[in-house]
Amino acid sequence: MTGWGGPPIEEPYTGPPPTRRPLPGQWPRAQFPPYQTGPHQTRPYQTHPHQPGPWQPAPWQAPPWQQGRPQLAAGVRWAPPPGTPPHDVPRPFLLAMRARDWAWWRPLLGLALLAVVYVVAVTVVVVLSLLTGLTPDLALLDLVDPMVLLITNVTLIVAVPTVWLAWAVAHGMRSGWSSSVLARLRWRLLPRLVALALVTLGTGIVVSVLVGFLTGNDEVTGPVEGYGWLVVVVLLTTPLQSAAEEYLFRGYLSQTIAGWVRVPRAGAVLAAVITATLFSLAHVPPDFTTFLDRFAFGLAASAVVWLTGGLEAAIVLHAVNNVLVFLLAGALGDGVATEEVPQGGAALYLLISLAAMGSYVAVVARSRRTLRPEVLTSALDLGGPGARLPVPAA
Repeated sequence: MTGWGGPPIEEPYTGPPPTRRPLPGQWPRAQFPPYQTGPHQTRPYQTHPHQPGPWQPAPWQAPPWQQGRPQLAAGVRWAPPPGTPPHDVPRPFLLAMRARDWAWWRPLLGLALLAVVYVVAVTVVVVLSLLTGLTPDLALLDLVDPMVLLITNVTLIVAVPTVWLAWAVAHGMRSGWSSSVLARLRWRLLPRLVALALVTLGTGIVVSVLVGFLTGNDEVTGPVEGYGWLVVVVLLTTPLQSAAEEYLFRGYLSQTIAGWVRVPRAGAVLAAVITATLFSLAHVPPDFTTFLDRFAFGLAASAVVWLTGGLEAAIVLHAVNNVLVFLLAGALGDGVATEEVPQGGAALYLLISLAAMGSYVAVVARSRRTLRPEVLTSALDLGGPGARLPVPAA
């Protein structure tokens, strides 16, 4: 390079020696490799030399599915997926009432609702029967009269929808939980249970009638007037009447009592004793022997409920007993004691009845290997991941 009119001006070379690589720190900042911004700085996908990458949570944080649920917008709430069972852990039938939202006051609300609705329903049935002239017998004592038995059975059958209403309103649960641990009536069990009841309980009833003839305590005075209609009423309505009593005593009342007791076995025993006592008193026994017979019947029904996880075996026991009793009472007449323990030889009749009911309980227990009844409810712990979903608030 030359100056204006003067000698050439030499510019000194200030760059690095051509035979040497640049020393650390001599690179211009813009010439650092693209994956680094400085000799002591982190790469772009790191936020700090001692912090994990963005795909990793901080070492002191839990995974997202274990952290608290995010705050939901207004009008949105957490709810379990459709079809989720109402229990976090499997429950036996007597504790099916103890769902996630169990509270001690819910059975009290259910009992109050049940009592009010049932009284109203029975009053409506009786008034309608009087207005239509179906039966003039307000006391409803002659149960072998077809119309009297029909009205009596209907006044008991209305307890079934009343119990279902109590489950829905007081507990917010499906009415099927009053039937079994599957939340429905298990129809597949009924044919086998009917056969077992006819062999055991039916045999006991027939033997009792034969003993009455042999001892001279009974005599045939039937069949009663309108026996054909009586058979129709018995076959069509008595099984429903028997089921209604079981839904009330071995269903709702037993679950209420067992739900208030912390120890499951103690709750089951207490529920069986209390409901058997109430069941016997509700039938207005004329003497202590008949009271014991009804009390034992209630204990047997509670036992098969506990063994099978539902009301099916108890309903069959009750229905077979009542159907046979009313059919025999109508066929043989008032001279045969079928609705109460006769005074003559009361101890013998009671022993036969106890043996028949005990045999039914024993064969049901033994048949569980082939019947394979479910004895626990299905359950889902809602504390796990994905157990709840956001849904619009009601």
